[in-house]
Amino acid sequence: MDNMLNIALPKGRLGEKVYAMFKAAGFECPSIEETNRKLIFENPEKNVRYFWVKPSDVAIYVERGAADIGVAGKDILLEYNPEVYELLDLDIGKCRMAVAAKNDFRDDPKKTLKVATKFTNIALNYYTSLGRDIDIIHLNGSIEIAPILGLSDVIVDIVETGTTLKENNLEVVETIVPISARLIANKSSFKFKNDMIESILARMAKKSEE
Repeated sequence: MDNMLNIALPKGRLGEKVYAMFKAAGFECPSIEETNRKLIFENPEKNVRYFWVKPSDVAIYVERGAADIGVAGKDILLEYNPEVYELLDLDIGKCRMAVAAKNDFRDDPKKTLKVATKFTNIALNYYTSLGRDIDIIHLNGSIEIAPILGLSDVIVDIVETGTTLKENNLEVVETIVPISARLIANKSSFKFKNDMIESILARMAKKSEE
């Protein structure tokens, strides 16, 4: 049981892409491709056990050792700063963390800037680095509505195409950091299951270069 490598995959389209990368690297698990509602899949021949979790939870499973490795967005790693090793940028799930505001917004540095976001720490670190005085409004739902209703001056959020922003008369005013999916490892697992993790890492690094 212990010699199995536990791999946390993010549910959804990104997770399917990630699994395809593991499969291409030689760590396939046929049962994961069957149509069912199972969450855990094993391939004893390859010593791998995959399980689907909510994307924002992958880092928690890895940090606490329920998973040896997993794939999480850079946004999650920056926001929660989990105690994990970041091994590889998989170069998929690409987007950016950005500041957006209404098209006619003009920042007045003399006033406290009201910032609506799900990513409190990223926003705080960004504006602290600029020496800007801000009031953070933590929201969980549709962030785009906050500046429209006057709840905030700007938002800090993930931007992929920018279509949602355009449709709501918002625009990106600053890019904070590019985001993509990263292969991460539990620190203890990296020591005790190093051979297998290094093998996966080397093959996936090679595949991502092709």
